[in-house]
Formats: sequence, structure tokens, C-alpha cells
Amino acid sequence: MTAQTDTAGTATTVTTVYKVSGMSCGHCEGSVSSEISGIDGVTSVKAVAASGEVTVVSTAPLDEDAVRAAVDEAGFELVGRA
Repeated sequence: MTAQTDTAGTATTVTTVYKVSGMSCGHCEGSVSSEISGIDGVTSVKAVAASGEVTVVSTAPLDEDAVRAAVDEAGFELVGRA
């Protein structure tokens, strides 16, 4: 699991890296990023098709079921945390 909490300043951020299977191009990255961005508290999403990794920055730890549902909605499969 890769989760990192940064409390520098007043806001807390959590960075989590997930493994997603099936992404093969920039369009795939955009679809996954768009769906995950819709989850409350998400401030940044970076999907990389080549590695299958999606880095999510949020204001609090995310419910993995919510992330799984977003990835499913985009047409891909959440494998788990990297």
C-alpha cells in the first residue's frame, strides 16, 4: 500500500497509488481520472496507462469501494493499492 499523509500547513492531504488493469492509452487514462475526480475529497488524479498506476491525492483517506465503483464506471478494473 502506498498512502502518504502530508500535514505541512493547515490542510491534510493523502496520496494513494492504486493499480488498475486494462488501461492502454491516453483516452483510458482520461476516463479513469475523470471518474475518480468525481469522488468527494479528491483534489488530484494522475493515471499512467503504461504502469497501470493511478495516483490519487485527497483531503482524507478514500473508501476503496468508491474508488472501485469509479474505476468500474470508466470500464476498467481496480486491482488494489500499489
